[in-house]
Amino acid sequence: MEAAAASTEIIVLGWSVVLLLVQIILQAVSTYDLGPYLLGPRDDNRQSGNVWAGRLKRALENLLETYPAFVALALALAVTGKTGGIAATGAWIWLIARIVYVPLYAFGVPAVRTLAWCVSVVGLVMMLFRLMA
Repeated sequence: MEAAAASTEIIVLGWSVVLLLVQIILQAVSTYDLGPYLLGPRDDNRQSGNVWAGRLKRALENLLETYPAFVALALALAVTGKTGGIAATGAWIWLIARIVYVPLYAFGVPAVRTLAWCVSVVGLVMMLFRLMA
């Protein structure tokens, strides 16, 4: 029995996990100034003095705000057989915009960063439109 080919949305979902892991690792590495504190229970809630750490943490938190919607849409599209077309395009738009968002946030680029976020939401809306059609 031959396995069915993964839809574009599922492939992008896989790449989104790579993005998530990269963002987690970047954020963790950026807190190097906390040293041994990171090995303990972190009860006193110290914050890194590194500006990159704060920006990368906020960029990761921002990803996590829309990530559940992306995962739900990608899976719902796959389960309902409504993959492809505008949904696949929307998935790629979401992922590419989220990738672009990370360095924009890390380097403190204000307006273009917001534009990248808006583009990622357009990708989600495209996926939702296909699901609801």
